[in-house]
Amino acid sequence: MSWEVDYLAIAPELIIIGSLFLVLGLDLTLPRLKKYWTATAAVAGSALALIPLAFLAVEGETISMFDGSYVVDEFALVLKGLFLVTAYIVFLMSVNYIESERYYQGEYYLLLLASVLGSLVLASARDLIVLFIGIELVTGPLYLLAGWRKGDVKSNEASLKYFILGVLSTAILLYGMSVLYGLTGEITFSGLAEATAAMPNSPALTMAVLFLIVGFGFKISAVPFHFWAPDTYEGAPTPITAYLSVNSKAAGFVAMLLVMYLALPGVSDVWAPALWALAALSMTIGNLSALRQTNIVRLLAYSSIAQAGFMLVPFAAAAVAGADLEEAFSATVIYLVIYAVMNLGAFGVVIAGARTTKSGEISDWAGLSNVDSRAAVLVAVFFFSLAGIPPLAGWFAKFVMFRSVMIAGGAATVVLAVVAAVNAVIALYYYAKVVKSVWLDDATREFPGEFDEPPAGSLRLALAISVGLTVVVGFFPALATFVADASRVIAAGG
Repeated sequence: MSWEVDYLAIAPELIIIGSLFLVLGLDLTLPRLKKYWTATAAVAGSALALIPLAFLAVEGETISMFDGSYVVDEFALVLKGLFLVTAYIVFLMSVNYIESERYYQGEYYLLLLASVLGSLVLASARDLIVLFIGIELVTGPLYLLAGWRKGDVKSNEASLKYFILGVLSTAILLYGMSVLYGLTGEITFSGLAEATAAMPNSPALTMAVLFLIVGFGFKISAVPFHFWAPDTYEGAPTPITAYLSVNSKAAGFVAMLLVMYLALPGVSDVWAPALWALAALSMTIGNLSALRQTNIVRLLAYSSIAQAGFMLVPFAAAAVAGADLEEAFSATVIYLVIYAVMNLGAFGVVIAGARTTKSGEISDWAGLSNVDSRAAVLVAVFFFSLAGIPPLAGWFAKFVMFRSVMIAGGAATVVLAVVAAVNAVIALYYYAKVVKSVWLDDATREFPGEFDEPPAGSLRLALAISVGLTVVVGFFPALATFVADASRVIAAGG
């Protein structure tokens, strides 16, 4: 194996590692009242890590290290950019939130940086070992972060449930990988693709593939592996919930995309029907469950489950139809990127709105527009974008999804398209219900929070970035096409 390392290629990872140690050092040496510098270090580190990505994007070269196990290409750069931008926004959300709640700030940012590092590793993974390390580095710190409200019973329950089911899914995922290695003797994606294409389907191979799907299904909170999500989302600190719904979910999708498209295209007759079922179930059960929710965070949790189903639609439809996977791969990644931006904004406005309402109940948000018009406008922008209403970015995500399905063709894809269309209407209903409560319903009580002062500057910046991207991409969807171009590099096996 060649151990030659391109340090520019791994510069984002090195910067995050440096930031992690800096936060640790500051936490160990600073007095309690100075711990806020750990937040500054985390925010600065995530921003600085974007700089080498720009240089790598300008060069446009594909860099392969460790005999092809770690690759930095256009696809990896796009995903690393997504992970770093979302991490930056989550850090901005956390600054005032964590400080005001008097949590252990140093530990918080240390764990979150470790999870970000895992997502960067995952984007470049091209073998099972690196992939597994990346996945576990993403999710491991989140078991602790989900229970960060140490004196809150709901937060403790969220952490315990997430940990137990997470460990179970990890065991299943690792068992599937070990069986796959035992059958093929390969760990690289290219080697697995060649080996599985040349061997007949067997019960052991089918079991290995299905075990992988179960493991990935938990990471993306797809039905029926979604039971942890609502309670964990509600019990965790809101910035961590935002991170779980975006970075953690995106990491699971990236892992699934890489394995199914690069390592196992020859056994698509096994994984394609399974993903078709996951897509249909996730959309339907996620949306129907969201209809019954009265808490805005739980509503967004079930919305996240349904959105996972929408993201799986092109991914599954093309494989079931036996169509070219390139278009479907691009559609899934575009949807993932747009979803990340608008969902982060939705959770950001939940934090802002909670300052005024001191509640997560939708009924308590009634009449919010009368006292905090800025938060009310943002509620409308992000929730309508999640519903796919033009001209906000969400419409383009839905468009590329349906376009990909129509290109694939076939009876099974038409059925899935109909299911997606029906669920899009259902989703519009409960998203609109929140906007209606904020703008049209009369307040049922006095607002106990402070609404004369704007949110903290860091939260305002996070919301400004999210709303700016949501509106700009909605009006100029061509800006998202570079994501499709980068995706085609990996979809073509490059």
